[in-house]
Parts: sequence; structure tokens; C-alpha cells
Amino acid sequence: MDRSPAPDPARGLPRGLPLRIWPPGPRCTLRGEPGFGHLEHTEAATLSLDEFQSLALQALEDLPPEISRHMDNVMLFIEDDGVDPDTGEPLLGLYEGTPLTERDDAWASGSLPDRITLYRRPILDICASRAEVLYEIQVTVIHEIAHHFGVDDARLHELGWG
Repeated sequence: MDRSPAPDPARGLPRGLPLRIWPPGPRCTLRGEPGFGHLEHTEAATLSLDEFQSLALQALEDLPPEISRHMDNVMLFIEDDGVDPDTGEPLLGLYEGTPLTERDDAWASGSLPDRITLYRRPILDICASRAEVLYEIQVTVIHEIAHHFGVDDARLHELGWG
């Protein structure tokens, strides 16, 4: 069981610094399902970077242990904007790294952590409330984690996580 102290969401972190090294805490709530009614409904566009980071931390801590315990050498970052180089469309998130299914013995020697980046402005642009932002962060994080496990976009769309 993870006994590390919980991050202080009120402290905030500068943009581009990792929020937390995996695995996150042991709680298990997923995709904005029951339990998020306490989040007040406000204009999502007014969320500060610190508030967005707090929601991202909550989403990480809410990952099921069945997922988080298999994560290996991954860090989460928040940036303001990201654009798909092929389509020019805004991105909600991006996975950069070597999926677990492609790693071999040589991978571990000197490899940098895989990187999951959440793009704050595109997420805020499609959400109307804090609860929706949390939901979208959770969906985006799970989508990018699936890439870490070697699942491609076509399969994610089949599963409803596209």
C-alpha cells in the first residue's frame, strides 16, 4: 500500500513540472461517476492552473489500483496548449514514451520516464464546470495510460475511450 504523503494541491506547481511519479494513491473512483457531486459547477474557463493541477492530482489518485500498480516510469505534465501535427487540431493529451509491450531488457538502462501531457486550454474549452473538467481529465489520462500499455487509438475508439 502506498504510504507516501499526499501532494499538497494548494501549493501548486510551475507549468511543465511533473505532478506525481506513478503509481498514484489507492483510491478507486472512475470517470466522474457518483461521488463528484461535491464539485461546484462554475465556469470551467475560469479555473486557474493551480485548480487544474488539483483536479489532475485527484484524477491520478482516483485511478483503480489494478491500473496504477502496473504503471512503470511515467510522469504527468500539464501544458497550456497542444496541437496534433498531422491535423492541426487541438489535443487534450499526449503520451510520449515506449509502451510496456515494446520494452526489452535494454530499455531500462538509462531510459527517461515516459511522459503523459494534459493540455489545459483545450480541456477547459470543451467543459462547462469543474465536474466536467475532472471527468475529461480522467478520460484523457486513462486514454494516454492505455497507450503506455500498448493500446492504439483504433482500439481505444472501439472501446469507447477515443
